[in-house]
Amino acid sequence: MTARPTPVDPPQLHFNPAFTQGMIIPAGPTLYVGGQNGVDGTGALLDGLEAQTEQALRNLLTVLAEAGTGPDHVAKLTIYLATGVDPGAAYAATRAVWGDRRTAVTVLAVTPARPGALVEIEAIAAVPAG
Repeated sequence: MTARPTPVDPPQLHFNPAFTQGMIIPAGPTLYVGGQNGVDGTGALLDGLEAQTEQALRNLLTVLAEAGTGPDHVAKLTIYLATGVDPGAAYAATRAVWGDRRTAVTVLAVTPARPGALVEIEAIAAVPAG
């Protein structure tokens, strides 16, 4: 079985309980999850940052499960927020679905391709062998 990614937190860098500075992924299959928006199974965009963020993460978890992996094997999240969205509010919205899992995270302010989208989340995860 592939081990979980290992956090890398150099003591010379600021420690943050919400994320890690880096992650080592053990050799083995790797899953790259494309950007997930806050859309339901019909493709309808949910209303508001909290609902969209939670749904984007549920969509991400669905892709992970389909590939035979899960959130504990995620090494990196990239979170794209619509320009003007408060990153603190977005982070708070992730906790209901993602919990307190620390992983490497990049957050960017962008102009979403889909009108009305406030968040898009992509991931890189190890896939356990077996």
